[in-house]
Amino acid sequence: MSENVNSNIDLSVDIGGIKLKNPVIAASGTFGNGTEYGGKFDQPAIFDVSVLGGICTKGLTFMPRKGNTGNRIWETASGLLNSIGLENVGIRNFLDNDLPLLRQLGPAIIANLSGGESDEYVDGAKLLDKSSVDIIELNISCPNVKVGGMAFGLDPGTAAACVSAVRRVTRNKPLMVKLSPNAPNLKMVALSCINAGADALSLVNTFKGLAIDTVNKKLVFDGVTAGLSGPAIKPIALCMVWELYTSLLDEGRTNIPLVGLGGIANTNDALEFLMAGASAVQVGTATFLNPHTMPEIIEGLGEYMTANKIGHISDINIRKK
Repeated sequence: MSENVNSNIDLSVDIGGIKLKNPVIAASGTFGNGTEYGGKFDQPAIFDVSVLGGICTKGLTFMPRKGNTGNRIWETASGLLNSIGLENVGIRNFLDNDLPLLRQLGPAIIANLSGGESDEYVDGAKLLDKSSVDIIELNISCPNVKVGGMAFGLDPGTAAACVSAVRRVTRNKPLMVKLSPNAPNLKMVALSCINAGADALSLVNTFKGLAIDTVNKKLVFDGVTAGLSGPAIKPIALCMVWELYTSLLDEGRTNIPLVGLGGIANTNDALEFLMAGASAVQVGTATFLNPHTMPEIIEGLGEYMTANKIGHISDINIRKK
């Protein structure tokens, strides 16, 4: 696979001042910490991970977490419910052991920062701001934790307070805020995050869903609800990106990059998000079905640009003025 079909096209994008070689990013929680796909413990690489524009780490918290009990994954029609619960090794362990290996892979490194309360976000942000990660993705939208997570991202006031607190201690890294589709007014939450200091926004995280085991006559997940991802949510996620980009366009705020995600499984899906106003895309659940989804999308974008005589990836945006 060639990353660019020809030398006359430019797939590079700028997210908060960080240049990515292309707009395709591995979504948090679906790509481990990169080394699992790029070759680890003498295992061959699944594909050349260096072709990716970026890698979002597994959700990281200040202290290690064990995650949720019981079922964690449940397949649905054209989708997947997950209730992992932010299981991770903790930021210090990640910085000491995972980041040095991750940095060798080549793509931009986006650290997904999660937490249960504002102080935990701040403490984690301080450590990440001093590290070699390229971007901090502030996750205020995870639906699979009992405290914090999505609660911060549902209300403009709480979202702004969390972003402001993190922004005060992140002077070296761009701050991208990951938004929840479950917010009653996503536009107001987004604007509050921008006003609080966000350099970019990623949307959307998983939708809140429920599953019942009819054989055993009980709820599937110990935490009752879980996060729905996959192709089933793509049209809704795409609509949210379109509507938010339109709102920012009307207010002259298109300097804030949007990173679209939600059910992207092929080149056409990625093109739709880019046409709707996203500067880049994240691919998650599709990688479980086809580990080569992301390199195939990158190649497909190059072929589309060549066929349509498009010089730069940003020119795909159909609302661009």
